[in-house]
Amino acid sequence: MHPMSRKLHICHLTSVHPQGDVRIFEKECSSLAKKYSVSFIVVNGTSTSKNNVNIIGLPVAYSGRLSRFSKAVNELYKAAIALEADVYHFHDPEILRVAKKLKKAGKKVIYDVHEDLPRQILAKPYLKNIIKKPLSRLIERYENKIAAQLDGIITATPFIKDRFLRLNKNTIDINNFPILEELILDMDYSSKTGNEICYVGGITKIRGIAELIKAMSSINQENFKLNLAGHFQESDFKEVLKKEKSWNKVIEHGFLNRMQVKDIYSHSKIGMVTLHPIINYLDSLPVKMFEYMAAGLPVIASDFPLWKTIIEDNNCGICVNPLNPHEIANAINRLLNNPKEAQEMGENGKKLVIEKYNWKTEEAKLITFYTELLD
Repeated sequence: MHPMSRKLHICHLTSVHPQGDVRIFEKECSSLAKKYSVSFIVVNGTSTSKNNVNIIGLPVAYSGRLSRFSKAVNELYKAAIALEADVYHFHDPEILRVAKKLKKAGKKVIYDVHEDLPRQILAKPYLKNIIKKPLSRLIERYENKIAAQLDGIITATPFIKDRFLRLNKNTIDINNFPILEELILDMDYSSKTGNEICYVGGITKIRGIAELIKAMSSINQENFKLNLAGHFQESDFKEVLKKEKSWNKVIEHGFLNRMQVKDIYSHSKIGMVTLHPIINYLDSLPVKMFEYMAAGLPVIASDFPLWKTIIEDNNCGICVNPLNPHEIANAINRLLNNPKEAQEMGENGKKLVIEKYNWKTEEAKLITFYTELLD
C-alpha cells in the first residue's frame, strides 16, 4: 500500500510523439494530473510545466528509425527509471523492448496502443510486399508476448481492445474523442458565408486527398474552397496534387494549432474524412471525424461499415466510396445545395458528440482504470 502522504507518481513516455500530442498530453496526462503527480518524458522535447504536468525534454542525437530505436529508447529508459515513478505508461511499440526491464524494477507498466501495428505494417507503402506479411506476423508475436506480461493495456479503439483482451484481461479502450470545450461552436450554421469545406490532419495518398482534389473539379459552387490543414508527409505528393486543375481552389494552411483549427471549422460547411479502405483504417475512429461533428459540421466520410453505423445511422453526414471522385463530388454538391439538410446533419453530429463521443466520457474510464490498478 502506498503512503497517503504523497500523490502517486505516473510517468508517461514517448520516443516518437511531440510533447504537445493531443492524445498523450492534452487528454491523458492532463486528465491524470487532476488526481496524480504526472511526468511526461519526451525525446527531444523542451522541459517545462503545463496543466500540472512535469514535461521532461530528453535531448538525444539520433539519425533515422534504427538509431532512434536503439539510442533514444535506451536514454528514455535511463531517464524513466531515475524518476522512480509508481507507474510507467508508454506510447510507442519500440519501447516494448525496455518494458520488461521496468517490470523487473518492480514498477507497474501500461502499454498505450494507438495503432494496430501488425495491420499497419501491411499498409506501409515503403515496404516491399514480399516482407510485409512475415514482418507483420513477427511483430505481432513479439508485441503479444510482452503485452501479456504487463499490468494493463490501453487501446485507442474497441477493435484493437478486442485483440489485446485475449492476451491481457486488464485491457480497456480509451477512445481519442474530442475535448468538448475546445471545439463546440455556438455560431449558427446558416450564418456561414461562402462555400468552404475542410480537411484537417496528416496529408498522404492513403488519406484520400488526391481523390478529394479531383472531385473538386466537379464542384461548381460560387466561392468554393477547400481548407487543407496539416503537414504533407510524402515529399513528392504535393507536387503531384498541384498539377490538378482544381488545385487553385485549395487554401493550404500547413500545420495549425488548436485555436486555428477551431477557426477553420467556424467558416467551413463540411468536414472531409475520405480515407482509403486500407486494413487498419476500416476499424479506426479518426479524431477528426468527431471534431467535425463537435463543431456542428456535416461529415463526408468513407463508406466503411463501422463509420456508416456512426455517420449514416445517426444522420450526421454522408458516406461515400473514397476511391470515387465522382461520388465524393456528388456528396459535396448535395450538402452545399441543401443547406437545411446540411445544418440538420451538423446538429445531429454535435448532439451525438455531446452525449457520447467526447473526452469527458473517456477521462472517467481512464481515471477508473488507474484507480483499480493502484488500489
